Amino acid sequence: METIVKTKWNLDTAHSEIGFKVKHMMISTVTGHFEDFNATVTTESDDFSNADFDFVASVGSINTKNADRDNHLKSNDFFSAETYPEMTFKSTSFDGEKMTGDLTIRDVTKSIELDVDFNGIAVDPYGQTKAGFEMNATLNRKDFGLTWSAVTEAGSVVVADTVKLVVALQFIKQ
Repeated sequence: METIVKTKWNLDTAHSEIGFKVKHMMISTVTGHFEDFNATVTTESDDFSNADFDFVASVGSINTKNADRDNHLKSNDFFSAETYPEMTFKSTSFDGEKMTGDLTIRDVTKSIELDVDFNGIAVDPYGQTKAGFEMNATLNRKDFGLTWSAVTEAGSVVVADTVKLVVALQFIKQ
């Protein structure tokens, strides 16, 4: 009987980032990211096909470079960080280019699809084997209970419903 060897990869936080972009008043884009997050991958092959990706972010660590906006995002109007401190993702399939998985925000879980660029595997100067990924997805924030909205005097929506996720992850082979 053949034994399947699973390899675990831990996140290299110094070379990773979880970001998002959302239109503000339909005339500009606000970019933000989460400061406190972690992810792991468990795989059976070096091409990462069917690897299991797990991710967790502290929503209280949201950073858009504006304290008032960050506090609003942490409030019950958006993430309700005190009640729902974590956002999680668990992959259900990965074919090397597309990843499907369950994203949970505010105790609402929905399946999302990410476009993935697997940038390969390299050994760093310290002998650590690393793998790099860039992932993008578009989702509707209202699907996850982030429903706050306002309209300007001119009729522009203050915060768009569509949010772009921009994720760069580097993992260290264990």
